[in-house]
Amino acid sequence: GEISNDPITFNTNLMGYPDRPGWLRYIQRTPYSDGVLYGSPTVENVGKPTIIEITAYNRRTFETARHNLIINIMTAEVDFPLPYQAEFFIRNMNVEEMLASEVLGDFLGAVKNVWQPERLNAINITSALDRGGRVPLPINDMKEGVYVMVGADVPFSSCLREVENPQNQLRCSQEMEPVITCDKKFRTQFHIDWCKISLVDNTKQVSTFQEVVRGEGILPDGGEYKPPSDTLKSRDYYSDFLITLAVPSAIALVLFLILAYIMCCRREGVEKRNMQTPDIQLVHHSAIQKSTKELRDMSKNREIAWPLSTLPVFHPVTGEIVPALHTDSYDNTSMPLMQTQQ
Repeated sequence: GEISNDPITFNTNLMGYPDRPGWLRYIQRTPYSDGVLYGSPTVENVGKPTIIEITAYNRRTFETARHNLIINIMTAEVDFPLPYQAEFFIRNMNVEEMLASEVLGDFLGAVKNVWQPERLNAINITSALDRGGRVPLPINDMKEGVYVMVGADVPFSSCLREVENPQNQLRCSQEMEPVITCDKKFRTQFHIDWCKISLVDNTKQVSTFQEVVRGEGILPDGGEYKPPSDTLKSRDYYSDFLITLAVPSAIALVLFLILAYIMCCRREGVEKRNMQTPDIQLVHHSAIQKSTKELRDMSKNREIAWPLSTLPVFHPVTGEIVPALHTDSYDNTSMPLMQTQQ
């Protein structure tokens, strides 16, 4: 009851559970702003008292307080159904701003002017973040947006039907603003995204429910079910053996014989090659071989100066003469120049 400017945060949960019911949402922007509970219960929640535990935490004095909020959900007025429902997306509003009674009243008044229904009620209010929207940038006047669904008892007006014409659908697909004649009645306070408006006519919806006709559990032919036998029949695997092993082996054997015949039985040999070679070509080949052999013999017998490492030297300690490592009878082409190379 004391008026203060302390930062206070609130936690809400269903009594006996760690979280709130699925239809109830809670939002609090900052510790200095109010917490808001909002949502639309379903038919399954009618007649069940919902007790919400609210825990307040003072972030300056560390005090806590708890309060229980009892929500009694009553049945809707079935005598006056609202089959025509339209959902608007308001870009310049947050959900807690739209939940204020005066703001919501102004919006319903603007919708009533363009729709002219006898009865008009707000059915559901949802934040754009709950529909997969992005958190807006931290810039002034940047709002996350809010979806507001309203229901009426008369068909949609011609102004609301303008969204469905092909020209506006094309402009929406090109991310352009559609041309709506009644937009000026909202523009002063509410910026409506007409490309995201949804019109639902429940009077034209066809029920997809199909009655299931259960039979008597008897087969159509009147016979009895015969399960397969427990004993397995013997199977002959001889044909499978022929297909998987014998046939590939026979093919491999034939290929092996053909390859052996080509490699071994069809060799020409040196004699057959010489018989098919002209005599003049054999003479030239023999002369080249003879000349090559003669050159190799001459290179072995040529006299060259021995390297210094092959001459007699004096032993540095004893003073005696050490004979040469190589003699004239050695083939210089096969002896190393240095002793360490042996």
